[in-house]
Amino acid sequence: MARIILGNTYHLYLRPGDERISRLGGLHRFMNWGRPILTDSGGFQVFSLARINRIEENGVQFQSHIDGSRHLITPESAVRIQKNLGSDIMMCFDECTPYPVSQEYASESVLRTIRWAARCREENPGGTQALFGIVQGSVFRELREMCLERLVEIGFEGFAIGSLSVGESKAEMLDVMRWLAPKLPENRPRYVMGVGTPEDLVEGVRAGVDMFDCVMPTRNARNGMLFTSRGPLQIKNSAHSEDPRPVDPECGCYTCRSYSRAYLRHLYIARELLSYRLNTIHNIHFYLDLMRQMREAIGKGSFEQWRSAYYSRQSMPEAEGPELETASAPDPR
Repeated sequence: MARIILGNTYHLYLRPGDERISRLGGLHRFMNWGRPILTDSGGFQVFSLARINRIEENGVQFQSHIDGSRHLITPESAVRIQKNLGSDIMMCFDECTPYPVSQEYASESVLRTIRWAARCREENPGGTQALFGIVQGSVFRELREMCLERLVEIGFEGFAIGSLSVGESKAEMLDVMRWLAPKLPENRPRYVMGVGTPEDLVEGVRAGVDMFDCVMPTRNARNGMLFTSRGPLQIKNSAHSEDPRPVDPECGCYTCRSYSRAYLRHLYIARELLSYRLNTIHNIHFYLDLMRQMREAIGKGSFEQWRSAYYSRQSMPEAEGPELETASAPDPR
């Protein structure tokens, strides 16, 4: 089971509203989740989903992607919204630097993010809700380093790397993560936002990252792409139309224990809602189990050996034959 889940300030502010959630006892009670919750500040969604009218020193004026209504989010209001939500970890409101971007604009953006981070810290100087700072600077090392230094001076309970996987190449993304992650304070959680593929997680953990978030497991599941121990699998392909095997014989999730590839393909082609749920159960289980394996390997001091074995399995052709366990049909009762 997941130890922590993420809620988004932008979406919850617009619908159903943070004040309503607060009146109903906070996000934990609202969604009946008794474990930690992290809330993103909504900075990425403001810049990626909403129609921005103006970025100014006070904050960002934007129009909702839902109904076109106009709103203003400031660093202070982003923190207040997250306080209403009652999350355990809050994120500073930052400017998600676009890509490609000039170094001149990236510099202005970083300085704005630093000023906003200081205002977020003033709005939440301490208490039961931790506040994380977000390191910006696009692909420019000197800007990333400057931003990190200033955020450390302000002081936060954790530090995140933002604006990755926003259009830059995979090589550039990995370069920033591998170079920057080890520079984040060792005595604070290290968090890479919006990343990524299973391989991205492996490389992030190798660089010293503790936390990740990404829509990829659920979004790809809805699009019929499933992660397996041998690499990604497109369940919609006709090759699976009469395949009695589970998605991944090495996976112990409910989907793999209960259903065949043929049935999952049928659900997807028929656009049954159950398709999205079963695919999502598998992909989330795959990610959680991947992180479990890495934690165990680190604890045993064998991470590099585990990493080599993981990449070897991913590059192996998929085995065929009766030795693979066949998924049993669900009990009709």
